Amino acid sequence: MLRIDPKDVSVPQMHGYLLGAVAPRPIAFASTIDEEGNVNLSPFSFFNCFSANPPILVFSPARRGRDNTTKHTYENVLEVSEVVINIVDYAMVEQMSLASAEYPKEVNEFEKAGFKEDPSEMIRPPRVKEAPVAFECKVVEVKPLGDQGGAGNLVICEVLLAHFKEEILDENNRVDPYKLDAVARMGGNWYCRAQGDAIFEIPKPISTLGIGIDQIPSAIRNSTILSGNDLGRLGNVEELPDTNAVNEYVSQLDKIPSSNLELHQLAKQLLAQDKINEAWKILLYQR
Repeated sequence: MLRIDPKDVSVPQMHGYLLGAVAPRPIAFASTIDEEGNVNLSPFSFFNCFSANPPILVFSPARRGRDNTTKHTYENVLEVSEVVINIVDYAMVEQMSLASAEYPKEVNEFEKAGFKEDPSEMIRPPRVKEAPVAFECKVVEVKPLGDQGGAGNLVICEVLLAHFKEEILDENNRVDPYKLDAVARMGGNWYCRAQGDAIFEIPKPISTLGIGIDQIPSAIRNSTILSGNDLGRLGNVEELPDTNAVNEYVSQLDKIPSSNLELHQLAKQLLAQDKINEAWKILLYQR
């Protein structure tokens, strides 16, 4: 493996490695305002959700690596401790990218990027009308992580009010990832879109306690057919089917596999169809 000591590479190189590897990253499309009322709109991919009670979002407008200057967003939240964090979907990603250009402080990126301002209800900075989700936040702390170029500034925000477009919600008023159509940052100029085959489900091992991969029989665990993901799914069951269930299932097959290789291949196909219990029955079958 390539070993990198941060002390041995330049800041831009380390920055590139970090952003290339820590991906995809959600985007905080931050709307702020200064003491004179100038509005700024800028995206930041050093961003995530860190608490639900209280609801806390954190993003980081880093110091510029080339000249160690600070960004307007950072300066604004120090003057007016309020920010709207808008979520970016695919329909607005090109406009969002345009807003990231370093325009002079008096320039309103809403206008440059063609976005409509939507008045916030509890804070001064406006929301992005086109955004599928917007969080009106008060800034509770700004924590500098350093004073040199490339150093981050954590802007810790408490959500005061959240806005969700109804068209991204399912019948239970939960966010539907397919309807949200979110985008995220990768390294360099690359983005990714959370849509189609990029979205998939994995049952969370919260209400159940899986047996674990270490308890899978070695003949299965060391399979040349089954992948680590396959074994992870197999290890997430609470108990194995008994012999009667195994024999009954196999007896109903049109063709019974004649070798371990065929058993594992069939089990892999079943796992791909989310038929985990059936996969176990195949794998436990004694020819």
